[in-house]
Amino acid sequence: MQHVHRHSLEVEGKFFHLAGERVFLRVVTYGPYGPEASQSFLGQEPREAFLEWDHARELARIRAAGFHAIRIYTAPASDLLDAALAAGVVLMVGIPWRWMQVFRGGKQESLFTQARLEFLKQLSDWGNHPAVVAVYVANEIPVDIVRWMGAHVVRQSLETLIEDCRGSHPHLLYAYASFPSTEYLEPANADFTAMNVYLENRDRYWAYLARLHNVAGDRPVMISEFGVDSQSLGEGMQAEMLLWAHEQSYGAGCAGLSVYAWSDIWWNHGGWVEDWSFGLTRRDGSAKCALESLAASFLMVGRDRQQLQRSLQKRPQFSVIICTYNGARRIESCLTSLMDLEYSDYEVIVVDDGSQDQTREIVQRFSGVRFISQPSNKGLSAARNLGAKHAKGEVFVYTDDDCQVDREWLFWLARGLSELDCDACGGPNLPPTPIDGDEAIVSAAPGAPSHVLIADREAEHLPGCHIAVRREAFEAIGGFNTDYWIAGDDVDFCWRLEQAGFQMGFQAASFVWHRRRTTLWNYARQQWNYGKAEARLMRDHPERFHRGQGARWKGVVYQGAAIKAQNHSVIYQGKMGAAPYAQICTEIQPRRPLHRDFSSLKHRLMLALCELVQPHLRHWARSLYSLPWRWKVPVHQVLKEEKNRVNPGGVIYEICLAESQRNLRAQGLEALIQLGFQPCSSTDKWDVQKEGQKALVTCEELGDQSWQLRIRYCGLPSEWAKIKKALNEHHEI
Repeated sequence: MQHVHRHSLEVEGKFFHLAGERVFLRVVTYGPYGPEASQSFLGQEPREAFLEWDHARELARIRAAGFHAIRIYTAPASDLLDAALAAGVVLMVGIPWRWMQVFRGGKQESLFTQARLEFLKQLSDWGNHPAVVAVYVANEIPVDIVRWMGAHVVRQSLETLIEDCRGSHPHLLYAYASFPSTEYLEPANADFTAMNVYLENRDRYWAYLARLHNVAGDRPVMISEFGVDSQSLGEGMQAEMLLWAHEQSYGAGCAGLSVYAWSDIWWNHGGWVEDWSFGLTRRDGSAKCALESLAASFLMVGRDRQQLQRSLQKRPQFSVIICTYNGARRIESCLTSLMDLEYSDYEVIVVDDGSQDQTREIVQRFSGVRFISQPSNKGLSAARNLGAKHAKGEVFVYTDDDCQVDREWLFWLARGLSELDCDACGGPNLPPTPIDGDEAIVSAAPGAPSHVLIADREAEHLPGCHIAVRREAFEAIGGFNTDYWIAGDDVDFCWRLEQAGFQMGFQAASFVWHRRRTTLWNYARQQWNYGKAEARLMRDHPERFHRGQGARWKGVVYQGAAIKAQNHSVIYQGKMGAAPYAQICTEIQPRRPLHRDFSSLKHRLMLALCELVQPHLRHWARSLYSLPWRWKVPVHQVLKEEKNRVNPGGVIYEICLAESQRNLRAQGLEALIQLGFQPCSSTDKWDVQKEGQKALVTCEELGDQSWQLRIRYCGLPSEWAKIKKALNEHHEI
């Protein structure tokens, strides 16, 4: 039966829309239930009371509990799809393939080719069913498999799968379900960031949610698995932990949460799993207290986002200040977005900095907006100070006339100011869908206004298009420096806040849409003006700059794209890749990719030209406008860590040993350590080393109860012969 697809699930900034309404997506994982699951579990102890699995019945229960969706790990059968549609539940589907093995390089390339073909075949079978909304292209590729192939190779493979799938079914959303040990594998072309997180400590979970927002960049964050084993911790503890996980995921601005799992019945590695019980329902189908608690929580906060608004303990009065100069073409859409905010206590002030166009007439169409006009153009900083002088609120919030704000913008800012107990707060500015090729290029080009973070919720710099500051802090440092006319004012402002001892927080769920520049010429002018502003910043803050170069930041500069591994990336993975939380060592995050609708050769070449010219424009302007200036303090030198060399000198050897044991990697490493090898550093791409020789060990899952050990060695042939002999003689290998 053919179905007409519908765009059920869509991305809007950092959140999801389901059927046209913003939701916190509540998902529960469903299955796999084994080869007999669609008929019965007769003869499968202890499931004697669970005689038949009925998708229609179970999905109706899932929807009644308040879940929007189920996540499945195998291709959906037609009865499951139709039952989901009837119950009003959508599907997030995982397509199984051989990602537990080495699938790239040499003879292994055929595995990846088969996966690409299988994806297209599977999508042709069920991808157009209206119940299907999203696809996970893989789930938790093991760390040792990633290290063997190279993180950048694995990431590019995931991107290839997404590109293939999107080419045939563009209406679906795509992501890779990662986990903290491989958070650097984010595909650049995924629609959202999905992370399986099993943290049983409430404070650590809350802290990691902030980390995930920065891993995701502009994208929504989806907790693709979170579960608690009631068999080891008890059903009461399971209910308690799932409740705070839902509350914190929702309150941290995540886009959704997948609870693991619906039932204690679970099939894995060719057999029933009996030694844990993560389900919300027992093996006989009865509900645990966790299901009842979650359903009540969903009713209280999930179906009415106003409940989240009412949860604010402190609701400061905001004065939203927009400064404009000849902004008649931009100001209307900005003010329109400000008229429908989900926040009650705010005012809107427009400061006209001597415009010669129709700005006044347009602003006066909006009732309730206060209009203040300067008779002549005095510059951006002077306009911002004038707005603050006339503001009534206890917090001044600045945005630009080329921005449109999210309707929950002020709520999330208020939440950030309260939770972080900070003096200023901001969030990301996201590019809207480009209207033409020039705007698409500018959105992906270097030099965008960006926030800089010292920690996941602590900022070093917040751009002027999205910053809120308390009146007391603003007045204490004397507001904005009026020497800055066009740009640089926000950098100077933030540095002076920091010098005065004030704290700047970051709230990732608060965002504005920022249409930077719509033509390449205007983009070039902007970068020239940024260079001029840097020349003045170098005079006022010489200790913050490299000699003749750009600003010297303490934190990480965020440019919108998700964190991703590249060929030269230095990744903290712990010794022998054993760290449960891995991170890329970087001073700057990747830039946003070119929008997929404008990825032609012409646009890619123009973007490359911008990348080439932009730093020179900034440098020339910075040099020209700083000629009279002399350094006041010695230049600080920044030492960069030497990048790890992937291969030491020597010859590369590899060996494969097949066995029916899961812990082969640990045994292989033990054999090498007995030969005198020692663990490499926590950022090395090899596991162990000995006098310039290095080795890498991985274990592949070939199928049910079947594994294979691979060892790669770089060093002397004579030593390799000893290693092979030791491996073959090792009592367990």
